[in-house]
Amino acid sequence: MPQIDYGAVAPLLIVFGAACLGVLVEAFAPAHRRWSVQVGLTLLAVLLAGVFLGMHAQEINTGATTLAGTLAIGPAALFLWGTLLALSFGAVLLLADRSVEPGGAFVAESNILARPGESTGTPVDAPGAASAAVMQRSAPGGVGMRTEVFPLALFSLGGMMVFCAANDLLTMFVALEVLSLPLYLLCGLAKRRRLLSQEAAVKYFLLGAFASAFFLYGLALLYGYSGSVRLPEIAAATAGSLRSDTLLFAGLGLVVMGLLFKGSVAPFHLWTPDVYHGAPTAVTGFMAACTKVAAFGALLRLLHVAFQASSWEWHWVLWTVAVVSMVVGVVLGLTQQDVKRMIAYSSIAHAGFLMVGSITLTDRGLMATLFYLLAYGFTTLAVFGLLGLVRTSEGEATRMSDWAGLARRSPLVAGVFTFLLLALAGIPATSGFMGKFVVFSAAFSAGMGPLVVIALLASALAAYLYIRLVVLMFFHEPAPEGPTVSVPGPFTTAAVTLGVVVTLLLGVVPMLALDWASVGGFVS
Repeated sequence: MPQIDYGAVAPLLIVFGAACLGVLVEAFAPAHRRWSVQVGLTLLAVLLAGVFLGMHAQEINTGATTLAGTLAIGPAALFLWGTLLALSFGAVLLLADRSVEPGGAFVAESNILARPGESTGTPVDAPGAASAAVMQRSAPGGVGMRTEVFPLALFSLGGMMVFCAANDLLTMFVALEVLSLPLYLLCGLAKRRRLLSQEAAVKYFLLGAFASAFFLYGLALLYGYSGSVRLPEIAAATAGSLRSDTLLFAGLGLVVMGLLFKGSVAPFHLWTPDVYHGAPTAVTGFMAACTKVAAFGALLRLLHVAFQASSWEWHWVLWTVAVVSMVVGVVLGLTQQDVKRMIAYSSIAHAGFLMVGSITLTDRGLMATLFYLLAYGFTTLAVFGLLGLVRTSEGEATRMSDWAGLARRSPLVAGVFTFLLLALAGIPATSGFMGKFVVFSAAFSAGMGPLVVIALLASALAAYLYIRLVVLMFFHEPAPEGPTVSVPGPFTTAAVTLGVVVTLLLGVVPMLALDWASVGGFVS
């Protein structure tokens, strides 16, 4: 029987156990109590997982390999787990909000419009089955809201945590599917703009299936090269094997392609604008923050543990990918007239900045990339929390023209949103500035000066993405039929406040997070 370090895997057991309990709640709990039970269970699970992570951090900080060697949990994995748990806590608060969108942002149960003893004939979640107003009247206070979103989010979170700590490619592939499949479902559950939401879910599923197939084919090629799917054994084969390198680099390219897809790195980014735009905003925030952490966590682990010895061969390929991602994100972002799509292209540019840190195979580069993931995640989560507050009669006001003069309607929302946009731009005294500073410094010290210069130019151009929206909010007249700003409920307020406070603290006093990120690297 394999030895199991229960202290090391306790956060995983809590998250997956709570997800399974959530499924049972959906099956047996009364409909009018599901929302409160699911929200309480999900938040409690995330908090307990964080507590157990802190309790056992010192014990496994030097590294623990468990579950027959399939998981390797060390300092870097602990940092990624802590980041995922903290971000998911804020994301669950956004998912649970029912004040901004009466009844919640997700479709109602399919039988909520039926009279006792009869069927509606057409499920509510079918496009055009019922208007949003009817669903709101029929589901006061959120009764009938699809509360399975909470166990789905927990399953996805658990998959992300395994993804970051997997010690073999097969476990990594299973974790990739566990984190992806719930997201495909969550993207298609928006109450408003149903066809757009379902289109986003289908696009994400189809392109995600292709990326998973590439990953699996690359796994097979690497097994053919090294005779193993374990990362340490692949590393040993790359360091001293007499086999042909064709299988090695073909397999590495396909595996990395699957990871770059999840990280929204150009040219594997085509799903990102459509999915960010069509998915419910709370789900978009969850994906934008947590999925990027998981994807780059797995990429860092792969490059540092399995393929560091062959870095000279693949270094220039990923160097080019980083440049392409920065250029595509900035140039196409400048053409966008929708706020969510603009943030999507912004995330592609930030993925390019993260690639700069990822290919800096030094301890300093690893520390900088981990810090950047933490900083970007909280800022993005708060951005999407505020996006849901600005609304028109059709729902969220995502067209940039709708944001004209927003500062005159709500100076607080416009001011906080401006602060977050400046953080994404990398203005000093924000986490975005510190994140870029440490990443670019690490890359420059590793001899990648030309890449740093390109990244600095891209960062300067990307500032226009955010400044033009700031100018629109503060220096334009609002339209007479312009949007309203909803008063956020306690859940949204807490999530946005968490993101803003962390963004400010990491910009002013970043050493606490930097010291934690620099404790050590990956173990195998």
